[in-house]
Amino acid sequence: MKRLLSLAILLISCMLTEAQSGYNIPITLKPYKNTYVYLGYYYGRLKALADSTMLDENGKGVFSGKEPLPGGIYFIVSPHKEILFELLIDKQQQFSIAADSASLPNNVVFTGSQENKLFHLYTRFTNQIGNEINKTNTELKAAKTAKDSTKLKTRLKWLTDKMQLYRDSMVAKNSNSFLSALFQAMKEPVIPPGAKHPGGKYDSLFAYKYFKSHYWDGVSFDDGRLVRTPFFEAKLEKYYKELVVPNPDSIIAEVDHMLLYSRSSTEMFKFLMVHFVQKYINPEYMGQDAVFVHLFEKYINTGQADFFTQQYKDYTFKRAYSMMANLIGQPAAPLDLVDTLDKPAPLHNLKSNFVVICFWDPTCSHCKETVPKVDSIYKAKWKNEGVALYGVMVDGGKENWKKFINDNKLTGWTHAYQLPSQQKEEEAANKPNYRQLYDVYQTPILYLLDKDKNIIAKKLSYQQLDEVIDLKLKTKKSN
Repeated sequence: MKRLLSLAILLISCMLTEAQSGYNIPITLKPYKNTYVYLGYYYGRLKALADSTMLDENGKGVFSGKEPLPGGIYFIVSPHKEILFELLIDKQQQFSIAADSASLPNNVVFTGSQENKLFHLYTRFTNQIGNEINKTNTELKAAKTAKDSTKLKTRLKWLTDKMQLYRDSMVAKNSNSFLSALFQAMKEPVIPPGAKHPGGKYDSLFAYKYFKSHYWDGVSFDDGRLVRTPFFEAKLEKYYKELVVPNPDSIIAEVDHMLLYSRSSTEMFKFLMVHFVQKYINPEYMGQDAVFVHLFEKYINTGQADFFTQQYKDYTFKRAYSMMANLIGQPAAPLDLVDTLDKPAPLHNLKSNFVVICFWDPTCSHCKETVPKVDSIYKAKWKNEGVALYGVMVDGGKENWKKFINDNKLTGWTHAYQLPSQQKEEEAANKPNYRQLYDVYQTPILYLLDKDKNIIAKKLSYQQLDEVIDLKLKTKKSN
């Protein structure tokens, strides 16, 4: 099935093994003529271009270069920017392709590449099985009886097993091929039946541990070719989403393990480093920014990520130093600000079981909606639970700030902002501003502190903060 390709160029630093022969791949592609076609490749979930060639009036062209291409799954792109079919690039990079776009994928012919001949057979087989699976799934949705559903589910399993048997057969016959490495990487572990679990009955914990411990069987983290496939990153994402405990310590142990074993492959090490940095620099779950801080301290700040562009390095340094100051469990940085009358109103002077810090801007549309709701839950519930509210005006102007406070009757808060003179003094002394110390790059942002001003939670909604407060109070009572 044809897929649209984004032609955005992916700028990735690659180390290529020098060779005089490079690559030379003649292509004949009917019915196109006197037009460009493209050779593209996968890079995780992304797609990028490796080369292009102008087809002559007979539909002939050549992809060529002085240096060999990195191994991986590549694809041919039509003049209409559609992916026509895939091919493998490995050590053998001197072969030819002939195809007619009117009857893909059945009629692609590779000459001089046994690997691609096998890959093409597999592509045709999966296309056939895929059509049968889609047809069976459609019939299953329309099934009217339990008997019909059971029959169709049995067929689906048979088709899936047939696909795996085909892959296993090709691996057995071509164990040293790139295609075998791909099949091994695509395979998922099969959990033993319940009768073989400890005690002779199904054990969910045993099943989880078995699946996790065998998830990467057959995958070599020093095989840079896997980087240029459409499935490796998805497999990686599934592992961290479904099998790794989502606390920072567990994630850090897994990340360090993978980076260690990828050391001998520059391609894989780069890919994993970029993937993990992007994933945890703005993490999905609170507290996982500690993973990024770990990556920064152990790898980036020690020169092990010199392949980053200077712009990206600067970005990671800025984000790291912001996150270091506000990790979960650490003391909150002092906020020596002033109130609406310009009198000192430091954060650490507040005495209460909890403190909610609300960084906001009276001209921000989201703040205008959220801040009154924070005030409502504070007055209805939090105040009686020993929660103090410390509001920090980030931007918007003092007059707008005071007017919003009065118009919305935000009483009971400690309202504070930074005098322009304070900000100038910090800048002159090269001291970090509270925006950096609390990673305030948007508004509103909420933090929850305990009585000792240690950070309990951050960057959650007020409803989520309320759940955390309830949990903390419940735990305190039970103890």
